[in-house]
Amino acid sequence: MRKLAILGASGHGKVVADTAECCGWKTIEFFDDAWPELQHNGAWSVVGNTEALLERSKQFDGVLVAIGNNRIRHAKLLELQAADACLCSLVHPAATVSRYAVLEDGSVVFAGAVVSADSRIGLGAILNTGCSIDHDCELGAAVHVSPGARLAGGVTVGNLSWIGIGASVRQLVRIGAGVMVGAGAAVTADVADNLTVVGVPARVFDKGNAS
Repeated sequence: MRKLAILGASGHGKVVADTAECCGWKTIEFFDDAWPELQHNGAWSVVGNTEALLERSKQFDGVLVAIGNNRIRHAKLLELQAADACLCSLVHPAATVSRYAVLEDGSVVFAGAVVSADSRIGLGAILNTGCSIDHDCELGAAVHVSPGARLAGGVTVGNLSWIGIGASVRQLVRIGAGVMVGAGAAVTADVADNLTVVGVPARVFDKGNAS
């Protein structure tokens, strides 16, 4: 009987657990730093915090981090890697991942998502419901591609970047590390590190001029 540990008892965690059940995982336990006050996450029990998971990690056939914040998720994944936890990935049965794509540990691919040939998905990525990653894309560590977002062929996305819901990225565009792409944005040109871009076409968001 395969046993999975999930760190992060959130709404996102519920979707990860539900996906895990669809993938055949029989026993799922949550860990969260709000424990012991937090005892349940939907249908699943919360049994400890990060420290408890680190101590018990060898008891599980797989370990995942279900924390939406990219930086926190990445830090927790590195902590678990250092503890030699058995990080795994999940691909929902209703997702399509090319046999020629590479999906690194700690990543999740939700229902309806598509990953095409020769794309590479980094450590701890979230490919959310109904998103698409076309051929030859390269996503860094702890990237989140939100529901319905579209990346055309040959797009590069740096570590810790977030592609907002319904956004689209033109072919061969390079998006830097720590970037936030707003919901529904259309990215047609390269984006430097640590910027927020919004709109159609996407432009750098200037907080000083925001209404």
